[in-house]
Amino acid sequence: MKPEIKNQKRIRLHKRIRSKIQGSKDRPRLSVFRSSSHIYAQLIDDDKNKVLASASDLDNGKKKVKKGGKVAAAYEVGQLIAEKAKKIKIEKVVFDRGGFVFHGKIKSLAQGARDGGLKF
Repeated sequence: MKPEIKNQKRIRLHKRIRSKIQGSKDRPRLSVFRSSSHIYAQLIDDDKNKVLASASDLDNGKKKVKKGGKVAAAYEVGQLIAEKAKKIKIEKVVFDRGGFVFHGKIKSLAQGARDGGLKF
């Protein structure tokens, strides 16, 4: 499958997902985006269209992952976003996988966030 077609399919799926879920101040949306080399997560309040917290594998405070590669890095990003959520007193979130299939890096990020204390 061509990359352009694959990305259009993902965007179409993401629009369908977004029509069903919405984040609020009490329960923000945990939005995930992954590229071929990096992964990003954001806590978004859709009522005010505001990003409450964000994390990625590019953050300076994060250690370099030697074993496990990108899946282990995604797990650490999940734990990092959970720590930032605790600082702003958020425990429950709505998970938005962004049209990506729930396995590999996406699943690892979700597990890291759960282990960090967030509830989906």
